[in-house]
Amino acid sequence: MPKAKPNKPTIRSKCWKLLLEVHHVSAQEYISLVKQGKPQEYSKIRNDTFRTLATDRKFLDVVEEDSLIRVLCAFAWSTQATSIEDTDVSFTYVQGMNVLAAPFLYTMTEMEAFYSYSNFIKNCCPLYVQPTLQGVHCGIKLLEESLCKIDVELYDYLKSKRLSAELYAFPSVLTICACTPPLDQVMQLWDFLLAWGIHLNIICIIAQMYLIRDELMSHASPMKLLRIFPDLDADKVIRETIRMVKLLPDELYDLLVRHPYDPTVAEKIGW
Repeated sequence: MPKAKPNKPTIRSKCWKLLLEVHHVSAQEYISLVKQGKPQEYSKIRNDTFRTLATDRKFLDVVEEDSLIRVLCAFAWSTQATSIEDTDVSFTYVQGMNVLAAPFLYTMTEMEAFYSYSNFIKNCCPLYVQPTLQGVHCGIKLLEESLCKIDVELYDYLKSKRLSAELYAFPSVLTICACTPPLDQVMQLWDFLLAWGIHLNIICIIAQMYLIRDELMSHASPMKLLRIFPDLDADKVIRETIRMVKLLPDELYDLLVRHPYDPTVAEKIGW
């Protein structure tokens, strides 16, 4: 029996499509892509889909694994000959793309999710899905630089414990915080990020850390607290993010804005 979409207003799916400039949705085109069968990346896709938000009951009650597989396979077929002009950026399946598709499938029909996800990947964060995960690693480096500007005391304390953002922030950067429950709070955070720019996710992660700052600063092994981030509180995270972003120098903020899609940022930050 097909799983039902959650009983919620359709305003979110409509807004997300508008923000992502999804003006074209074709059932015929999507079905044609699905009918092409298994792309070259199929084994990698299947290795990830069964564990996508595997502990989130709400997601599992709404989204079938087969839907996720179809969307990811269709995206792989649709981008086989796609690249970004004048760059080495092209598309394949890499770690984390399954989790990035999850919010779209939870919010929309499968076909709408495919087109929204495609625009999201190609226009918002193409460097996050390169084989080297360039955008992710640049985001992690910019997170450390931003933390140093926003809260140098916390930055120094984590450094004294030999904790780099690569250790504690990688999953949150890779998945645009979609890996941190609960799902309804992820959706609310993505409302904010899709409206104002997914580059702000880097500051959202710092905001999550700031909300447990006292515990981090007093803990002999802060990595024990950061290994699994506390449940997401979107309202608090968004408020802190808006406050914190004002503390960043213009040059650093410009790099933050461009890191998901501009390959030249890597060289500028020494990655």
